[in-house]
Amino acid sequence: MAKPSALVVCLGNICRSPMGEAVLKHVAKQRGIDMEVDSAGTAAYHVGEDPDERTVATCRKYKVPINHAARQVSKEDFRRFTHILASDEANLRNLNRMKPRGATAEVRLWGSYDDDNQIEDPYYGGLNGFEKAYEQCTRYSNAFLDEVFGKESNGSANGAL
Repeated sequence: MAKPSALVVCLGNICRSPMGEAVLKHVAKQRGIDMEVDSAGTAAYHVGEDPDERTVATCRKYKVPINHAARQVSKEDFRRFTHILASDEANLRNLNRMKPRGATAEVRLWGSYDDDNQIEDPYYGGLNGFEKAYEQCTRYSNAFLDEVFGKESNGSANGAL
């Protein structure tokens, strides 16, 4: 069986998915889990750009390292990663349309590991939307890791970061 790996996906890869990538990497490291994590967008609007400054500020506020340049999902991603985590239903539909024959990744709504909710796009709103996205990324990271690797024995990473 392949070592679990995850690709976090939103539309443009500058808000939700780079935050999700950073948070999932951070939570996995805190839990002693070594796994590959990346992020991408279903659209090519921002390829090569840094994450939105509000995404970066929110991650820094919680001492979560973030370093990413936006990219678009590729057909190879469906074989390279074991899990592709969509931030919302629209991107989940796009991913399922893009999924090539022979794909091996499990493609799911990231929130399906917890409360079945979407991570709403905070781009056009204020900082509170980025705070809510961060909280969801933290919960969804723990729920995803619990399902894939088993619940952790000490509850230290289940709370806020």
